[in-house]
Amino acid sequence: MIEDDLPIFFKHQQDSEANQMAAFTSKDPNDWNSFAEHWNKILTNKNIIKQTIIVENTVVGHVVHFEQFGEPEVTYWIGKEYWGKGIATKALREFLKQVTIRPLYARAAKDNIGSIKVLKRCGFMISGEDSGYANARGKDIEEFILTLN
Repeated sequence: MIEDDLPIFFKHQQDSEANQMAAFTSKDPNDWNSFAEHWNKILTNKNIIKQTIIVENTVVGHVVHFEQFGEPEVTYWIGKEYWGKGIATKALREFLKQVTIRPLYARAAKDNIGSIKVLKRCGFMISGEDSGYANARGKDIEEFILTLN
């Protein structure tokens, strides 16, 4: 992952349907300065494992391992135009060969069926539930916590 990937990630973040699906997003998906500040922290943090997802020399998304609530977690984002092609599943499977920490956690809005399917295909199992404020939806929503043992 390099800084040159950020404008593509920013474009992905600006998609309203993708934001609605992801739910737990930035307060303002059109705020480049906040986006760049957030991603520069990720890029410079050696404890965060991050990879750009590239298909046929095209940046299509990213996958990131970080710590949240004191637990190791993984997240990913695929540009909407690449949904439904198996790219997220393949990318996450490859990423999980490098990130071998177990248990490993992921979270998904309960209605984010696509993401839940990707996580389950990669061996994650629903292990709990939580709720929190989702910027993209402007309200508290319920989410699944998934675990890979």
